[in-house]
Amino acid sequence: MSELKVVGKLDKLLEKQSGTSNAGKEWVKQSFLVKSDEQYNNLYCFEVFGKDKVDNLASISVGSTVEVSFNVGTNEWKGKYYTSLSAWRISSESSTNQTEEPTFVESEDDLPF
Repeated sequence: MSELKVVGKLDKLLEKQSGTSNAGKEWVKQSFLVKSDEQYNNLYCFEVFGKDKVDNLASISVGSTVEVSFNVGTNEWKGKYYTSLSAWRISSESSTNQTEEPTFVESEDDLPF
């Protein structure tokens, strides 16, 4: 599969969510909205898992143009299926002038269920 990317404006940071996994590990995640210039299907809700990833997301200003590289995942829980767009790299206009971009790598242990 080719790499999945979306370019658009960081529209909104949603409220952080946290909890404890069945294994007793603390987790935190945050969802955020990106709106692209496409005519149809132009609003995307991505999420990041883990304190470092959530902190890195907070360093990007709402309204900034961002490029988000992501994976699509689906999980089954109690007979229902949930699809998520998990961001693993977010680069913004302000980070293109720097040598490093925030990079997020997903881990299966980060899932809350």
